Amino acid sequence: MEHRQGTYACTFRVNGEEVSVDASPMDRVVDLLRDRLHETGTKISCGIGRCGACSIWVDGRLTSSCLLLAYQVEGKEVTTIEGMGTEERCSIVQEAFMNEGGFQCGYCTPGMIMAAESLLRHTPDPDDEEIREGLSGNICRCTGYSGIIRAVKAAAANLQ
Repeated sequence: MEHRQGTYACTFRVNGEEVSVDASPMDRVVDLLRDRLHETGTKISCGIGRCGACSIWVDGRLTSSCLLLAYQVEGKEVTTIEGMGTEERCSIVQEAFMNEGGFQCGYCTPGMIMAAESLLRHTPDPDDEEIREGLSGNICRCTGYSGIIRAVKAAAANLQ
């Protein structure tokens, strides 16, 4: 692979598949995912790590991809919303969001689902307060959050 000046082959895994992209060490991971790897479920909104729209997992840990630089994912496992399920086979959390009306416009939904999945891995039977706390890094500008909380509770019940 021939590189642009000041770039290198950044190699990491995305949703279980090894990828190598021509990147500057200072490229944001959200831009690599969306623009170079076409993983467009990861959204860009605030750009400063406050809204959660760009939430991904890096080595299983919930992370804002707008705050990560290319060199920080070198050799790591990245999971995006595309790695959570498929149209034919949704994850339990994705299904609960659909069934419980946990979204309106859908822009925040991928990040919200990533956060909900993370919460349920660590707290399998959360109460309302734990759900609010677990999703506190994600902002929805459309809903009153009641559908989102119902969705997380339904997913927790279905996972048990």
